[in-house]
Amino acid sequence: MCGITGVYAFNNSALSFKNKIEKALVKLYKRGPESSGTFFCNQVGLGHTRLAIIDLSESGVQPFTDLSERFTIVFNGEFFNYKEHRNDLLKKGIRFKSESDTEVLLNLYLTEGPPCLQKVNGFFSIAIYDKQEETLFIARDRMGVKPLFIYQDNDKFIFASELKALLQYDINKEIDRTSLAQYLQLNYIPSPYSIFTNVRKLKQGNYILISKGSIQEKEYYTIPFYPQKQISISDISYSEAQNKLKKLLDESVKKRMVSDVLLGSFLSGGVDSSIIVALASKYTDKLKTFSIGYKDEPLFDETKYAKLVAKKFNTEHTEFILSNDDLFSILFDVLEYTDEPFADSSALAVYMLSKQTRKNVTVALSGDGADELFGGYNKHNAEYRARNAGIIENIIASLNPIWKRFPQSRNTSFSNFIRQLDRFSEGMKLSAKDRYWQWCSFVTEKEIAPLFTFPKDIYSERKQNIVKHINPTRGMNDVLLTDMQLVLVNDMLVKVDMMSMANSLEVRTPFLDYELVNFAFSLPSEYKMDKNTGKKILQDCFQDVLPPEIYHRKKHGFEVPLLKWFRKELNTLIFNELLEDNFIKQQDLFEITEIRKLKNKLMSPNPGDAASRIWGLVVFQYWWKKYMVNN
Repeated sequence: MCGITGVYAFNNSALSFKNKIEKALVKLYKRGPESSGTFFCNQVGLGHTRLAIIDLSESGVQPFTDLSERFTIVFNGEFFNYKEHRNDLLKKGIRFKSESDTEVLLNLYLTEGPPCLQKVNGFFSIAIYDKQEETLFIARDRMGVKPLFIYQDNDKFIFASELKALLQYDINKEIDRTSLAQYLQLNYIPSPYSIFTNVRKLKQGNYILISKGSIQEKEYYTIPFYPQKQISISDISYSEAQNKLKKLLDESVKKRMVSDVLLGSFLSGGVDSSIIVALASKYTDKLKTFSIGYKDEPLFDETKYAKLVAKKFNTEHTEFILSNDDLFSILFDVLEYTDEPFADSSALAVYMLSKQTRKNVTVALSGDGADELFGGYNKHNAEYRARNAGIIENIIASLNPIWKRFPQSRNTSFSNFIRQLDRFSEGMKLSAKDRYWQWCSFVTEKEIAPLFTFPKDIYSERKQNIVKHINPTRGMNDVLLTDMQLVLVNDMLVKVDMMSMANSLEVRTPFLDYELVNFAFSLPSEYKMDKNTGKKILQDCFQDVLPPEIYHRKKHGFEVPLLKWFRKELNTLIFNELLEDNFIKQQDLFEITEIRKLKNKLMSPNPGDAASRIWGLVVFQYWWKKYMVNN
């Protein structure tokens, strides 16, 4: 895995940006700690930091120029089917000077141009310079596994794998208030927007071609979603669908076992990671597996299930048992690495898992994506019940005032159950689109509005664009598609990429192979979930392979002990620094009376959701001090 950055200077030589590119590479060091390099020609400058996975020799170093010296590439990611295309290119007379997937990708581009992306199975962000045509081609993978931030003005077009690297080009930093509003609701910022008005994220499945006179952006892939053309139950039987799914997933895992460095797999003890381990163990003598447990939070500890799977498939299993103090010890490491506000607190656990795993391997497989593809979240079950409401669902909705009288949190089974009943009963009052948005949010728009001013019309336009596919008359695939485009791309994949790269660990996601994704979205949603079961087809596929104990367990999201930290260890940071009255006044962004209300609620006998709301503010305020005040 690597980090990339570069510039297309419209009015100057790229050499005038040499110092800025080198500064950007310093910020990308953890993405590629083994080496770094730069390339300058005419108006284009490229930079690359390397974490070698395939072809560890010096011949794989980037920026990489082809034998004709016309094309130069910087590549962050993996091209899993590169050997197949290398052989095809050899037959066409193309010569190679390395064994790297990077060189294969470059030669595919020079023979086919942008359409070559249709042949690439992998995850990536890339930039390719054509010296003869003086064009710069940049692209991002189909699912958005690898990030790419971009900025343009009248003088230049710049890009980088991380926002902190982009900021080394001294761009203007104006807060996008709509992005901030959505961040405070969702805990992340939906793409293509960023925290800054003039910075955006290249959309997944898109590429940009830049020349002296123009910048053209095109979509080369989108998840195929045609409700009227979906396979019906009569077109493919359930057993046939299982067989094909099993075959596609097995092929996906096999492709992702290609590595010239040590490879292992995350193993949480849930169905998704257990399936990946079951398949991966077929292709290596002794698969290394890694899991974390929580000795202070037994509700979330699933290590006993991970052990069952490790034993079943004879893996070399390593368990990291964490205390709350262990999580707190890396809190500021996570905040320091976060270069765009991101408040999914489970990032702490991913950071710790990545940190410990990296001590043993350089590449890890992950089960990410299965929940979004096959309906594995509690909100999916809730939405299914809301769309097919019976007596029980209507009774729950009618008892909404009662649920609000009980304590709600994720820290105990009872309080979490009450929290879910309350959210469900609230959602039953709403339209399908508004319900989806509310169930994705931690804070309502009504609660955000008094905190600061933001343009309501732009906010509404962005929100409606996100939920545009939601239609309760078409099964549940509309919800799963929206999750793929919102939650997966902007929360789950950002979290894993950011926390793994902070520890120089590459994570591969077999469930996100585009051929598997295409097939999953061709299936009727009835194959994926019903009133009682999520990920139905996926679970049934491997029912005879996995230990029976891991089935039919309630799904628990991980909950960091924020309230305890805010009242003790982080109390001074919050009350005397980040949310202190004078700092809020100087910042001139938030309404000080609303901040005071939240702080008072936090310290009251009934804090409610104050801890989660303040966590989003704490992350933002820490980011503000680092990037808006001190940077």
